[in-house]
Amino acid sequence: MNIEDVFYIGVISKKFGYKGKVIGVFDVDNIENYKNLESVFLLIDEKLIPFFIKSISLRSSSNNAIIRFQEIDNEQKAESIINCEMYMPLKMLPPLSGNQFYFHEVEGFQVYDIKHGNIGILKRILDYPGNPVMQVEKESKEFLIPVKDEFISEVNRKSKILSVITPDGLLDIYTTK
Repeated sequence: MNIEDVFYIGVISKKFGYKGKVIGVFDVDNIENYKNLESVFLLIDEKLIPFFIKSISLRSSSNNAIIRFQEIDNEQKAESIINCEMYMPLKMLPPLSGNQFYFHEVEGFQVYDIKHGNIGILKRILDYPGNPVMQVEKESKEFLIPVKDEFISEVNRKSKILSVITPDGLLDIYTTK
């Protein structure tokens, strides 16, 4: 499994008790979607290693879960996976429809603004905490457009076009000298 074939779901943050349980901090919209996980990939020494889950208990007030892996049965083994990132295969993502999208799925889409026409190609989404932005490039210019529901007009997966409605003056910041 390669890093291009997986998506990040969180990190192992610390040990829980002394029998090998750990706390997984999930960076997902709805942790309930992960309550029946059978396995995850942990990034260890730049390699994705599968770990099978024996039990997982979601914590009610946060995006945390207490996880017991099959092969992790003591404190020392649990310590060895602290700070490891957790990943799932891309094929496990539930499909989205309408104007909802996963950040990785719109990379390479043409971006069209309702007023200004073709803005360029979406190179990537910079996932800043609480404020992700689209990095759009056209020729030698770069535009940064916030990823906000009110700015997304249409996601056309078939044509690979993302239509946006940018706020007045936003694109002018990048085009005026």
